[in-house]
Amino acid sequence: MTDPYAQQSYPAPAGYNAATPAYASWIQRVGAYLIDAIIVAPFSILAATIGTSTDAAGVPSYNAFYFVFIVLAIAVQGYNRWFQAGKTGQSWGRKALGIRLVGLATGQPIGAGKAFLRDLAHFIDGIICYIGFLFPLWDAKKQTIADKIVSTVVVR
Repeated sequence: MTDPYAQQSYPAPAGYNAATPAYASWIQRVGAYLIDAIIVAPFSILAATIGTSTDAAGVPSYNAFYFVFIVLAIAVQGYNRWFQAGKTGQSWGRKALGIRLVGLATGQPIGAGKAFLRDLAHFIDGIICYIGFLFPLWDAKKQTIADKIVSTVVVR
């Protein structure tokens, strides 16, 4: 028989809430983008220099090299920014700077399709004087307009 006048036991300790993620700074995001752009730039430069010419009238023409280098640029961009970033949350530039692209609700990588849609949504960031790209400077979650559209954040 238990003593009805004994001290009551303490309740179980409360669990911990999930830690608030450390959002990547604007300069980290810009640096990662520049690294990604530098990786693709040689293909675009080769397409513009080797793959184009103009005739005597100044009309531009394109040869097979132009199309080869453009396809290579899109393939490298697609692998790096859409497939790789969608699968791991990190493009080569983000990996170099130690930041990741994740879903806002899940904190997990977003997949290639959503990474592609996010890059398309960046067009909206640039519509009004590129102001959308400056949003991370004052936004609480350091999101661009494209991040808000596809519900993503960039974290450290």
